[in-house]
Amino acid sequence: MASKITPLLFRALVEMCEVHSSKVVRGNPNRANIRHLGSCGVLSARRATLPLSSPLRTTPSRSFINLAASITARRMEYSESRTLGYTPEQMYSVVASVDQYQHFVPWCKKSRVVKGRKGDVRAQLEIGFPPIVERYTSEVTVVPNHQVRAVCTDGSLFSHLETIWRFAPAAEDQPDSCNIDFHVSFEFRSLLHSQLATLFFDEVVKQMVNAFESRAAKLYRGHHTPSRRRQRGGEQHEKTPTH
Repeated sequence: MASKITPLLFRALVEMCEVHSSKVVRGNPNRANIRHLGSCGVLSARRATLPLSSPLRTTPSRSFINLAASITARRMEYSESRTLGYTPEQMYSVVASVDQYQHFVPWCKKSRVVKGRKGDVRAQLEIGFPPIVERYTSEVTVVPNHQVRAVCTDGSLFSHLETIWRFAPAAEDQPDSCNIDFHVSFEFRSLLHSQLATLFFDEVVKQMVNAFESRAAKLYRGHHTPSRRRQRGGEQHEKTPTH
């Protein structure tokens, strides 16, 4: 009986060692020559020295969500320059009045200034893309009659949002006019919100200058002359470590 059991036991030990050795090799090919202590150490070390019929390659796994995020999570930028029939002071006043955005900025449902200090304000805005409505806070820094810069500081909608408006007098032959430069860059925080990128880009960002020009026309009716667009461009960029 013992003579019959011994070969079976030996075969079982060999099979266990083979399974253990193959797991080690698959898990870390660089450890193929490591000797394993135990009753089957000699067997596992011996099998590890045998040449493999085909090299094992490990492919890093990536979940669907991470893969999709790497594709869709992009920083987008847009720049536009125009000559408008309003003075720099008038256009600056329109852009700097953040609390009025809810009345004319596309998709802006609420806008409220919650803090002001030496020309700087903290504004809370609510933007709605039905059925999604999100709130975020921006720090608004101004250089009177020259520049308005807003940077998103918190919120679940954007991981990055920065807008910059610059105003300068137009040419001497265009009195009561100004040159405006508008630049915005943004990136949504989540994969779900990233699906809104195209909608936000087309329906909000590209319409922004038009919205502010229309607001100026309403406030300063009679002073308006047709605008001239000097350049317009929209770009989409991958996020880089330098940002």
